[in-house]
Amino acid sequence: MDSLPQVAALFGLVLLSAFFSSSEISLASASKTRLQTLADDGDRRAALVLELQSHPGQFFSALQVLVNAAALLGGVIGDAAFSPFFDWLFSIILPEQNLSHVSFIISFIIATTLFVIFADLLPKRLAIARPEATAMFVVRPMNVLIKCLRPIVFVLERLSDACIRSLGMPTKRQETITSEDILASVGAGAAAGVIAPEEETVIQNVFELESRLVPSAMTARESIVYFTLDETDESIRAKISTVPYNRFLVCDKDLDHVVGFVDSKHLLRRVLEEKPILFQDPELLQGVQFIPDSLTLSEVLDVFQRTHTDFAVILNEYALVVGIITINDVMATVMGDLVTNEDDVQIIQRDADTWLVDGATPIDDLEHALEIDELPEDSAYETVAGFMMYMLRKIPKRTDKVVCADYTFEVMDVDNNKIDQVLITRNKKKAEKPVE
Repeated sequence: MDSLPQVAALFGLVLLSAFFSSSEISLASASKTRLQTLADDGDRRAALVLELQSHPGQFFSALQVLVNAAALLGGVIGDAAFSPFFDWLFSIILPEQNLSHVSFIISFIIATTLFVIFADLLPKRLAIARPEATAMFVVRPMNVLIKCLRPIVFVLERLSDACIRSLGMPTKRQETITSEDILASVGAGAAAGVIAPEEETVIQNVFELESRLVPSAMTARESIVYFTLDETDESIRAKISTVPYNRFLVCDKDLDHVVGFVDSKHLLRRVLEEKPILFQDPELLQGVQFIPDSLTLSEVLDVFQRTHTDFAVILNEYALVVGIITINDVMATVMGDLVTNEDDVQIIQRDADTWLVDGATPIDDLEHALEIDELPEDSAYETVAGFMMYMLRKIPKRTDKVVCADYTFEVMDVDNNKIDQVLITRNKKKAEKPVE
């Protein structure tokens, strides 16, 4: 018997199964975002793929019918194609009663190998390398096959949907993109060299605006330079000549009674024109925006946009001033070291295992620098100084130490109960518990 037609039919089924396998993996892995971009540019095939992805039940039901039919036919035809040859080959050395069994086993192995390699593994690996292009190539033929198998597909789809619902699982693909997905893509891009490390840091900082609170970026209360309503001309001139600020708060006696702010350029103009500076002058004194210290940096940006301001005073729950923040402070948080002066760097790495850190350093920045996922109860404090006070459970003094997350934190300098500097050392061996 001439087995050439059976061999040709078998290889035809292998090619057909390869088409089905590539169709399956390409539709499952094709990016909806990329397809939507192509569809918006007028690519009809991308729109068809998106339509199939939104209702994948019919596609996968038809595909399973076709794949299983091809596999069954492949087994039958493979036996018919190869068994006669092996019957003839082994007829000399094998008894006739065992000949058909051996031929069948060898034919089965050959047919299975052909299907596994050329109808499954190889086409899937090729399709997953370019899923969108492959999906757009196969979508029209698959739509035709789905229409031909619609009655069978309808029944199978209803049965599979019923089984999925009974398990409490969704029947539609979820395409929600989270910030974690974006950051993971950015990290992969940075690892591949497509995104520069500085760009990765900026993108990460942008997403952290939603979680970082105002105190992590503000100018703290003790660093605020302000005027009082009865400030003398001599004192005003001395402050604007020594402090390079664009704005100064004006207060009634103390910092907790803010009445407005003045722009330094208006003060300078008055000084140059030798005019008296009177803070009661409505042309000089401007209203100030107050915000609570519980806002995130993202919410601060919303306030600035809504009120058309770029400067705000931060109050705590007792209506006491805790700091001020400007649009530049928020932008500096995003840009990080790209816009930080060398003199303003808060984290200085001395060698591979030690860092000298300013006590006012935001705890988020420290976690990034040390590559620590999360310090204990990091929502209870905003700065390195706050972390030390929280862990020590007392007002710190020089040489006080805390061991945490494989690091030793040592207070190096204290000024009026305020931690100015902390020395951080990487431990060689993980400590079992924090010590003071």
